Amino acid sequence: MKRYADFFDIQKDLKDGTLTCVERVQYHLDNITRKQHLNAFLSVYAEEALARASEIDKKIKTGTAGKLAGLVVGLKDVLAYKDHPLQAGSKILDGFISQFNATAVQRLLKEDAIIIGRQNCDEFAMGSSNENSAFGPVLNDADNTRVPGGSSGGSAVAVMADMCQVSLGSDTGGSVRQPAAFCGVIGLKPTYSRVSRYGLVAYGSSFDCIGIFSKSIEDVALVLEVIAGADQYDSTVSQQEVPAYSKPAKPDLKYKIAYIRETVESPALQAEIREHIVYKINSLRSNGHTVEAIEFPLLEYILPTYYILATAEASSNLSRFDGVRYGYRSKEITDLESLYKKTRAEGFGKEVQRRILLGNFVLSSSYYDAYYTKAQKVRRLIREKTKDIFKDYNFIIMPAAPTTAFKLGELTDNPLEMYLADLFSVQANVAGIPGISLPCGNDEKGLPIGLQVLTDDFKEYDLFQFSRLFLGLN
Repeated sequence: MKRYADFFDIQKDLKDGTLTCVERVQYHLDNITRKQHLNAFLSVYAEEALARASEIDKKIKTGTAGKLAGLVVGLKDVLAYKDHPLQAGSKILDGFISQFNATAVQRLLKEDAIIIGRQNCDEFAMGSSNENSAFGPVLNDADNTRVPGGSSGGSAVAVMADMCQVSLGSDTGGSVRQPAAFCGVIGLKPTYSRVSRYGLVAYGSSFDCIGIFSKSIEDVALVLEVIAGADQYDSTVSQQEVPAYSKPAKPDLKYKIAYIRETVESPALQAEIREHIVYKINSLRSNGHTVEAIEFPLLEYILPTYYILATAEASSNLSRFDGVRYGYRSKEITDLESLYKKTRAEGFGKEVQRRILLGNFVLSSSYYDAYYTKAQKVRRLIREKTKDIFKDYNFIIMPAAPTTAFKLGELTDNPLEMYLADLFSVQANVAGIPGISLPCGNDEKGLPIGLQVLTDDFKEYDLFQFSRLFLGLN
């Protein structure tokens, strides 16, 4: 079967009768089997997906199929899919079966998307390399000795290796955009509250966003159009109307674009990434767009602010996993206290334990004002200063990550270095704005490079328009 550039080409062939949903699902299943060593999928719903594909083929013939008929989707293991396993990459949820569908998943199913499987990820979405999963690391398809990025590494690799057309992941501090950059695919983090979080396993509730992976802007736009919008089950979701993201693009516009000087000139940035970004900046200018360097004096505070607040929220959110009601329970218990202690010590991995401890520390009475309260104030300033940029500019461009994909095990013994992998991605989460990672060439080792584009709240339509333009640059 040919490789399709986007879902619209798939739909055309489905309507023409030159392709069936069953054939499309089987194609992806064959790729999953062939690339099993990448460890991208934890569960594959082969029989179920083929049966659903057969039903949708009948709907296509009768003209009753939904707008996503034939779209094969993978779900990161933090999204609830009724009557299917949900473990968040963790031992502590061993045997747990979801009792309901996440809103985003339900909306996909309503439009006749086909869920092909559950994808590997860092435990509770905590990580930048997908090495923290209780099910082992995911391997990068460009080089199996390297990480795919995290935490949504399995979702990125699945799209990269054509195991599905689209994946849903989650982005708390860059967990869609950074693996998208490492895997050479497109990764969108929408505006916070644009997509309902109902059915998403919580890590940092004021940061978490459901994001989308694909190789096509058109696919990402269409899926966001379907899953975004108000939801009675999520009181934090935006009530704003959802634009027709997938409608034809506006005529070419000339944009005013900023790049934060410190990010491009940072000594932490791999030289080849800098070269590719500078080349794209020059290409934008030569095509009539204004691109200017700006200063962002709060840049050094973004990463510590994120880790203080996200770990604080994680320590609260993860307190519900205690071995009492569901999931893993230690066998070495003598009383209620030992049940809690032993279950959580055995069930949670080291990185999750580290973040819970950090979160408890910053929330403790002795340090609450010194860390948590101060970080909340700094977060407000970061959001205000970031939004001020969009009074003068349409977009901010910056690296998605400071390096290309690093080797497996290279940073696992140095948590601080691992956290620095999020250096450029966390600003969008701290400020709550949308961001997208776009492929931007390869380094000399053939590893993908990603460039990140940020814009103001709820301006995803403009983000897609600019992304099309950017990807068309020479």
